[in-house]
Amino acid sequence: MIIDDRHYDIIIVGSGAGGGTLAGALTRQGRSVLLLERGAAMALSDQNVADVDLLRKDRYHPKDERWFGPDGDPFAPQTSYSLGGNTKIWGAVLERMREQDFGDLPLQGGVSPAWPFDYAHLAPYYDQAETLYRVHGQAHVDPTEPSRRKDFDHAPRPVVPFLEQLREGLQRHGCKPYDLPLSWSESEEDPSGDAQLFGLDNAEQSKLDIRTMAKVLRLHVNPSGREVKRVETDVDGEIWLFSSDLVVLAAGAINTPVILLRSGSERHPRGLSNKSDQVGRNLMNIQLTSILQRSAEANSGRYARSLGINDYYWGDKNVNFPLGHIQSAGGVLQDALFAESPPVLSLISKLIPDFGLERLASRSVAWWAMTEVLPDAENKVWLNKEQIRINYLHNNLEAHDRLVYRWIDTLKSVEADPVTKVVTSEPVHPRGEAPLSVVGYACGTCRMGEDPVASVVDADGKCHELENVYISDNSVFPSCPSVGPGLTTIAMALRMAETLHQRLQH
Repeated sequence: MIIDDRHYDIIIVGSGAGGGTLAGALTRQGRSVLLLERGAAMALSDQNVADVDLLRKDRYHPKDERWFGPDGDPFAPQTSYSLGGNTKIWGAVLERMREQDFGDLPLQGGVSPAWPFDYAHLAPYYDQAETLYRVHGQAHVDPTEPSRRKDFDHAPRPVVPFLEQLREGLQRHGCKPYDLPLSWSESEEDPSGDAQLFGLDNAEQSKLDIRTMAKVLRLHVNPSGREVKRVETDVDGEIWLFSSDLVVLAAGAINTPVILLRSGSERHPRGLSNKSDQVGRNLMNIQLTSILQRSAEANSGRYARSLGINDYYWGDKNVNFPLGHIQSAGGVLQDALFAESPPVLSLISKLIPDFGLERLASRSVAWWAMTEVLPDAENKVWLNKEQIRINYLHNNLEAHDRLVYRWIDTLKSVEADPVTKVVTSEPVHPRGEAPLSVVGYACGTCRMGEDPVASVVDADGKCHELENVYISDNSVFPSCPSVGPGLTTIAMALRMAETLHQRLQH
């Protein structure tokens, strides 16, 4: 065992949207940061992949990583252990949660719980997050958009021509499609933004020490059990102990609770910060269904996500409960999430040759239907010895089903429109639900709240039972919005950077 002789202001575990952003912000404030990332830098050739290979290989599944589902069977998760974390394989869509999403929100299946602060509190950090990640978009088009102090700094990315025609068709049928806000760099080789580029590369490098291939095993507390004094880490096969004034877990909604559970001791028999038995519970994984249209003419199959539709976010003409969010997927050969998810293509992709798969993709237009779920204590992450086990069943099912069928009805109306010539009318729209292995949107397993009996961290992200441990990732979300969590995680990391900087000043 090797004891590192350097003491840091802050150790951050994980380099994704929360950890990478936080590391950059803290070093710019002059704080010394050790970042521990269990993966390595991702090769440029593995980023922004746009090829049939995406549909054939488990490209974004860590080697030898197996989790166990509710049926006890192992599965390979789609997650990225690399500098930048899951932002390396996201669609770069960075949406704000809506004002109502922060309060008690009645859903079809129950009431989505309130956050310990409102939208107005986080709004300035949303502004900062959009600027930092060079988000391209246009305000005041989406009717559900929350209030904003200013427009986006960058205009929307150009949409491929056939999607512009499809946008016009949707508008003729009463929809209000808008340009999805996208994080976009200035690099032609690596265009989509991520936490390595806008977090780590934007750090004060003299204040940042990065250890890759560094898997955090457990946290060691002092004799009182109130502070973490050492972070035990496997660094490329060697065991190291690192120390700092503050520790921040940003390993994601699965691995952050796993680290806390694995760090149990005599004073913390259930795991760290788990006297409430809430660590790992209330897992929420947004409901995702892919829906395919047939294109009337060939497209490249290689383009970014483009259009969003929130006409049914708060309901429709038949119901007054929220249904969720629609967005166009990226090209079938470029959208990593699509490649993982639809059963409709899983068998076909194994049977037909590359040119056939290329042709199929070029004639497809893909959409995502996204609906939030409710926290449920029985939906949880737990450990069976060293095995990561996940118990999970979706809820709020009727709302998602309504959204899917409502959107298919909308697509059929557009296809029947003689003016819309870019898609063909088909009797069936193939669709498939994202499997449990898709965990990029997972949240809630270390939820935030003021009551230590019902939550793991407080409104600042500090663990209730520990004086110097914070969490900065999706796991702290009390609820699961229908839009992706990325921008909210980034905004909360920027907020936490101010909190930790001020704490270390005193």
